[in-house]
Amino acid sequence: MEILRDAWGVPHLRADDANGLAFAQGHNAAVDRAWQIEVERHRVQGTTAAFLGAEAVPWDRFARQARLEDTARRCLAALERKDPETASWVRAYVDGVNAGLAEGARRAPEFAATGLAPGVWRPWTPLGVWLSTHVLFAGFPAKFWRDTVTRRLGPRWVGVFAGDGPGTSGSNGWLVTGDRTAGGAAIIAGDPHRFIEAPGIYQQVRLVCPEFDVVGLAVPGVPGIAHFGHTGHVAWAITNAMADYQDLYLERLRRTGPDGTAVEALGPDGLRPAARHVETVEVAGADPVTVEVIETERGPVVVDGPDARAWGAEAVEGTENAEDAEDAEDPDAFWAIGLRHPPRVREDLGFGVLPALLRARSVADVDRALDGWVEPVNVVLAADTAGGTLHRVAGVVPVRHPDNRRRVVPAWDARYAWRGWYGPMPRARVEGIAVMANERGLAELLGVEFAPPHRAARIRKLLEESDRWSAEDMAAVHRDTHLASAAPLLDLLDRIDPAELGPDARRLRERLLRWDRRMEADSVDAASFAAVRHETVRHLADHPRLRPLADPPPVPEVFRPWLALLPRVGYALEHLLTTELLPLADRVGVVRAAVEEVAARQAVADGPPARWGDTHRLAPWQALPAEPPEPWPALSGDHDCVLATSSVPGVTDLGARASAARYVWDLARREDSAWVVPLGASGVPGHPHHRDQLPLWARCELVPVVTDRARLVREAGAPSDRPDRSDRSDRGEM
Repeated sequence: MEILRDAWGVPHLRADDANGLAFAQGHNAAVDRAWQIEVERHRVQGTTAAFLGAEAVPWDRFARQARLEDTARRCLAALERKDPETASWVRAYVDGVNAGLAEGARRAPEFAATGLAPGVWRPWTPLGVWLSTHVLFAGFPAKFWRDTVTRRLGPRWVGVFAGDGPGTSGSNGWLVTGDRTAGGAAIIAGDPHRFIEAPGIYQQVRLVCPEFDVVGLAVPGVPGIAHFGHTGHVAWAITNAMADYQDLYLERLRRTGPDGTAVEALGPDGLRPAARHVETVEVAGADPVTVEVIETERGPVVVDGPDARAWGAEAVEGTENAEDAEDAEDPDAFWAIGLRHPPRVREDLGFGVLPALLRARSVADVDRALDGWVEPVNVVLAADTAGGTLHRVAGVVPVRHPDNRRRVVPAWDARYAWRGWYGPMPRARVEGIAVMANERGLAELLGVEFAPPHRAARIRKLLEESDRWSAEDMAAVHRDTHLASAAPLLDLLDRIDPAELGPDARRLRERLLRWDRRMEADSVDAASFAAVRHETVRHLADHPRLRPLADPPPVPEVFRPWLALLPRVGYALEHLLTTELLPLADRVGVVRAAVEEVAARQAVADGPPARWGDTHRLAPWQALPAEPPEPWPALSGDHDCVLATSSVPGVTDLGARASAARYVWDLARREDSAWVVPLGASGVPGHPHHRDQLPLWARCELVPVVTDRARLVREAGAPSDRPDRSDRSDRGEM
């Protein structure tokens, strides 16, 4: 195998065959991202608290109860039976990881800082990394929120809060066909929106062997290029379809047996045995924590104890089948909430798609491959050099009762059982321009909550302004900061009689009404708008109509971000400022109070006026935060801008969610393609390519995709070949 690198440290990996290339990719991930991928392996196992401490216990508890590693093992076993060629390819990747981990750990200071020793990757570990990365991606905890809103405020309020909220969205993608480009071939561009992690969730890579030559964004710890790739013949990209494919079941359980350790669950056919065992989570600096792991015929329990008891007491009162959940005073009976999701049910994570994408030479190849996609459910755009285009949804969604999508449903009621799989998946023709931005549209029948239409509409408007697009031009779309969602707040501000305001607030009102609605980092007006928005959110959250939501329902800590009132009000601000469920006078009143408070603060503030970038700064997640804290750059944009850099209105201006990468795929000349990631190619602190792309990313600039071998440098010390696996003892490990 051969490892070359371009000027930005991006690895270009070459091997004699696909399995040799998988080995090279795994080895490179281990050397460049050892700390990152080992944290991910431990997250799959639920063992991060052993070296990160008590703060990691909530995730470890969830990972154990949700049986993430066991699901990965089952999916690999099924892959071995159905697609042994892909299973062998995954094993080759794992061999590469294991061959490179020791070297990678020596380079990464986090191992010494935590006392963590590099472990051993198993053949199912990449499947587990994929699962743990995406298990919360579809946002099933939002069903706890919708359930709570329904019970405390009434069903009419659910749409106000849950309807088209941006809490988990922000990704963009667009395709311009060849008749609208300067090069005469299609261009695909966009950016996935995720929590920004350090090191980054995506790794720029090029994979070359006699069968294929692909550039793209890989997930460290997972072989191939799943989401964003360009084979030279065809390119593809995705956004989250916002589909709903995970369900929460209220379970009525009962302890049985002579020692009370066996468990039965009440299902549509009566009481049936449930699997049950106890695991221990080791915690650095604290006592171990025991976790009871229970799985019914619906799926594994993810909420138990007092949290589930409260849900059960409320739910049974309102269900038509309350009499079926009898014996509420039975001392051996208890409540729980279980998770049902396709990978666990089907024993399939769709890994057969990954090598098929690498070998794709046309949109027809991509289309066929994506018929096997499982999770997450995505909207896909693809184009090839022959002029073909593709716009479709890919993934697995169960067919079931509509209520399953909206709330926790009773496990004992047969109406809520799964009844097969949705299909065929929606698709659309591409005519000149196609846009995907998590909005309602292609995937509307598959979900409940979608992103507001602003980003999709803005991208389309920008693209319609030219019919001579080049790859270089696309950065202007990436960096657009127009905030259409500011309209409802500014409309209410316009309703306020200036005579009712003090002089400082009157001047602030006039300035905001003249503002161009662009969230630029150096904009004083953008900062003032954000400050008024912040206070508006806090006043709304304290409104008597919303106060019943102030105390979140009891759920495990890992789910609580979905249930906090201030973020929910902040994300639903557009709807709350326009809904007739709140009197107009109240809505105007909260904006008036917010403007007065911000104006009063600004009047006594020292120094120059605040700019948006003073408080809107990058705040990435780090498993082991740096000491002292790293300085992170100021950000332009906001959660409803094309440049989606999400803060939490009412809580903080810091941006934890943003573009996890940006890309432009040119089908006329792949060498004219470009990309950027938030940090750099290397996950090793102090490495020249650890943070070298950060300034460009913050300015929405891109670096070239290099395909000219003359511009690459060979990396010394790369292993010449993968080890002989003929005597491996782990072939039977499933």
